[in-house]
Amino acid sequence: MPRPIELIIHMDALRHNTEVMRRAAGDRFLWVVAKANAYGHGLENAAKAFSEADGIVILDISDAPRLRAAGWKKPILMIEGFFDPEDIPVLEKARAEVLVHSERLLSMLEGMKDLDLDVCIGLNTGMSRLGFRPSEAEAVRARLHAIPGVRCHGVVTHFANGDPSYKGDGPATVAKQLARLGRLADDPEGACLGATTAMLFHPEVKGNAVRAGIALYGVSPDSTVSEEALGIIPAQTLRAKIIAVQNLEPGEAVSYGSKWISERPSRIGIIACGYADGYPRPMPNGSPVWVEGKISPTVGRVCMDMMAVDITDNPAAKLGSWCELWGKHLPVNRVADRVGTIGYELICSVMPRVPVRVEDPGQ
Repeated sequence: MPRPIELIIHMDALRHNTEVMRRAAGDRFLWVVAKANAYGHGLENAAKAFSEADGIVILDISDAPRLRAAGWKKPILMIEGFFDPEDIPVLEKARAEVLVHSERLLSMLEGMKDLDLDVCIGLNTGMSRLGFRPSEAEAVRARLHAIPGVRCHGVVTHFANGDPSYKGDGPATVAKQLARLGRLADDPEGACLGATTAMLFHPEVKGNAVRAGIALYGVSPDSTVSEEALGIIPAQTLRAKIIAVQNLEPGEAVSYGSKWISERPSRIGIIACGYADGYPRPMPNGSPVWVEGKISPTVGRVCMDMMAVDITDNPAAKLGSWCELWGKHLPVNRVADRVGTIGYELICSVMPRVPVRVEDPGQ
């Protein structure tokens, strides 16, 4: 039997969130982003839950045939393009569209024969990760059109600071990135500009296509805006059981380094989850855990396979109680904020040893 820990994937939430982002997309083509194994939710689950979207965005070359094997028949976009010439036959067979974002990739395509490939042009308007400068777009487009068997479908860019909590006026505001695009923002071959934050918070960002990401999984892209306010539902729950209870006297400590010492008679629940399961080791004392209908605080250092929670003020908590580390009752952003990271990282970091249970009431 497995340890009493599980990652639950809520398919109804994935479908609901897709509907929310469909409304945000309006009449634009809706790409749904499923890189990193669908943000830790399982690529095959994504292929099933996102059936009402128009296309799916991935990163790993091997995920393209994997998606086709899972029954996905709609367009696929490789958001980091390809990495070596050997990738191209795999992507052609999977009928995947490729982002061309550098001279290296463009030159590779120009040196190949018998291509049958759809591509788009990646533009760097301020993110400064991948992409040509907008001033290079027309020359790149002309070279792509000159390659037999290559079909170009417009431009793609990404905004660095679309979240509403960003109040700066640096070089990569949404307005400045749009200004750099100029007329390319309405490219006649197509323009996929907005990801989740632009879709939800920047109606001035147009284009004929959008890419929905983190909100599909029920996580707000900005910790200052709640999931409830956006109308989305967490699609992942990480939970584990209390496997032991320790009754401590004042002055006794918990876990390595004795970072927490009881100041009163305390009842401590030991949870079957640790950093080897994907729960952050640096999580400080007092971080929230949902136990038997209420929040109880973590105590002591997180260990490889266990962590501790103070259930002194939670009489319903007991040996065998399920503890939600994040999920529908405890938004992952709230947990992530305690350790100085974002919800994206936590939902992508659950380790393979944690059993996964797919909950699909519609089936």
